[in-house]
Amino acid sequence: MLNLIWTALMVIGVAVAAMTGRAGAVTDAAFQAGKVAIETIIGLAGLMALWMGLMKVAEKSGLMEGLAWLLRPIVRLLFPTLPGNHPAVGAILMNISANMLGLGSAATPMGLKAMQELQELNDEKETASEAMCTFLTLNTSSITLIPGTIIALRATYKSVNPAEVVGATLVASVVAGIFGILLDWLVRKYNRARGR
Repeated sequence: MLNLIWTALMVIGVAVAAMTGRAGAVTDAAFQAGKVAIETIIGLAGLMALWMGLMKVAEKSGLMEGLAWLLRPIVRLLFPTLPGNHPAVGAILMNISANMLGLGSAATPMGLKAMQELQELNDEKETASEAMCTFLTLNTSSITLIPGTIIALRATYKSVNPAEVVGATLVASVVAGIFGILLDWLVRKYNRARGR
């Protein structure tokens, strides 16, 4: 459906430009946007390589495991139905740790692995389990200590101080995380009261 909307917007835009005699402006804008996209990708590639390298160092040095160890009691509290030694717990912990370090690209494979493991525990395969919904809430609202991708984008666009967003990002992500977890808990409680 979204593809149809975008296609319709582009077709309408090109048709209006052609009818108003501004087809050249559309072509110029397309080339300019392509140039900006390539510059952004090249700028981000180097910075993402740096952050991914730091992530690998954090992983090899035990920082990720240490962060996961600190988060284990919270994960046990949020996912009481999961067996303590299940692979889903490890994948959830690694996903949360990567998200906290602002490494969404590194967190994605662990998030997919966690969902796959949670699906194996799910009795109703056509419906998301409570644990899956809770994990999705956590992953979406992820508390971010170091917003690596945002810092990289700001540096690419020549920000004077690319890291100045760290405080605001931390506050916003903590508030979103707390609200998301609270809302998830309320919805679960409501569904259990209704016998779902």
